[in-house]
Amino acid sequence: MKRQRLTRSRLRISLVLVVTLFCLFGVRLFWIQGLDAQAYAAMARQAGTHTTTIPAPRGDILDRNGEVIATSVDGLTLTADPTMTADKAPKIARILVTSLGEDRIDYFETIEKLRTPKTQYVVLEKNLPAAKADKALKAVRKAGLTGVFGESVTLRSYPGGKLAANLVGYMSQTKESDKPVGVQGIERQYDDLLTGKDGSATYEVSPSGQRIPMADSTVVEMEPGQDVKTTIDRDLQWYADQRLADAVRSSSSDWGLAITMDVRTGQVVQLSQAPTFDPETPSTRNDGNTVSRFVQTVYEPGSVLKTVTMAALADQGKITPETQIKVPGSMTIDKYPIGDYWKHGTINLTAAGVIAKSSNLGTIVAAQQMNNQTMHDYFRKFGFGVGSGVELPGESKGILKPAAEWTKANHATISFGQGISVTALQVVRAVGAIANGGVMVDPSVVSGYVDQEGATTKSRETPTRRVVSKKAAAQVTRMMEAVTADDGTAPAAQIPGYRVAGKTGTAWRVDPVTGRYVRGQNTVSFIGFAPADEPRFVTYVVLDKPFSNAGGGSTAAPVFHDIMSMALERFGVTPTGSKSPKVEQEW
Repeated sequence: MKRQRLTRSRLRISLVLVVTLFCLFGVRLFWIQGLDAQAYAAMARQAGTHTTTIPAPRGDILDRNGEVIATSVDGLTLTADPTMTADKAPKIARILVTSLGEDRIDYFETIEKLRTPKTQYVVLEKNLPAAKADKALKAVRKAGLTGVFGESVTLRSYPGGKLAANLVGYMSQTKESDKPVGVQGIERQYDDLLTGKDGSATYEVSPSGQRIPMADSTVVEMEPGQDVKTTIDRDLQWYADQRLADAVRSSSSDWGLAITMDVRTGQVVQLSQAPTFDPETPSTRNDGNTVSRFVQTVYEPGSVLKTVTMAALADQGKITPETQIKVPGSMTIDKYPIGDYWKHGTINLTAAGVIAKSSNLGTIVAAQQMNNQTMHDYFRKFGFGVGSGVELPGESKGILKPAAEWTKANHATISFGQGISVTALQVVRAVGAIANGGVMVDPSVVSGYVDQEGATTKSRETPTRRVVSKKAAAQVTRMMEAVTADDGTAPAAQIPGYRVAGKTGTAWRVDPVTGRYVRGQNTVSFIGFAPADEPRFVTYVVLDKPFSNAGGGSTAAPVFHDIMSMALERFGVTPTGSKSPKVEQEW
């Protein structure tokens, strides 16, 4: 009897335990199916989803006629889910190395990535050409392996190769960004505008990593970057690039520049630099050839700035082309001996003769009619010591010391372009003002922006301002026409059928390390505009450290001739038919 009561007691206890367990399971099931259903569903979806970036196509960089200078092509970034690849890492790595090449992807490093613990996402290799990456993905799948994916990216392509490379810039990967960004030039200056805004796509995948057809997906649309339309003429640019490169080689120069600007609008239609680089080939890039020398390199320009000194004097009514100047054979200022490039005693030159023969001493004598502050103010009005106004990164303002710091020697040497440091675009803008009747126009390299619908937004208005009178500009133009005459310093700049005004430049070169002048090393140049009677373009050619005894008239002027001739032809500028006036050089 006692045993039966014990048995029934045990049965009741077991029954209570069973009922209690069922109640607990019921409550948990209710919680899962009811209160926490959405959270668990989200966890399930997350475990079986894959999100990929939809890159915004980078905008193109175009020439003035809409021809492509820089564009984007399809590419892929290879990624992996280590939870799916860890066990087969060596085999997958070998397939990728075979498909992509050892120069592109490292075998052992890839194995480490494929085995990365506690993550479902690693980047194996960025920014691969689409065809090459797709071949690698297919090889992995053909081997029956999973867990390697491809994310769409856009790669930069430059159809013209080295064409205007120092203006356009290039793309490069940085530690601060997960994708390439613009470096130098337009690629950097307009990076945000060109880049656009990436989108994304999230979709469900099977345990093997394959996308599930007809499954839920979410897409955030991308916003394409805008095109940047430059002022450059592609054909003229190509020709000038080749012509300048030839001149740098033949003269053994360290580097060279050639710039052509429309004096009426400030639009730069050609901007060449040599040596240069190929934006698509990193191995061609170094600090010496990727710098944008036309705005970042400063140098002493020499005699081309005599035009600015004469323009300042003419604006004050102190000289005309016929003004008589008695030029001594030599001068010593602040114990500093100064002479001309040719030996002579005291000679009688007109102001036009001083420019035509490029006399340092004659320029000093004429400039003594201005005090330090007046001369400084005119040089500042012509844009020296301040930015050129062009929208490009890294521009230097050059060096123009305050007038209060000038010595007598400073006043003398600055008048003929030594003791002042400039950029090439500053010189183009200054002489462009003389060509434009005394009105300065800031240079520009971008004319507008084009969206995906083809609508164009113009860039900002180019500032203009008068720096000297129209009469003063015309008088200096007459002086500069004497430079290209048969008895001037640059007859090689003559263009049949056109009147050409110009000025040579030869300056002692400053050693960038010591900061001192180096005897026998010069920077030579020629700047000119045409037609001189109705100016349209100004072209400036600079050659740094050419062979000994090279001069602007013999080395830079022929390059000017060829580029200016091409520009006049490309833009349909016809000769006016008038002849240059005869200006007496001596009295």
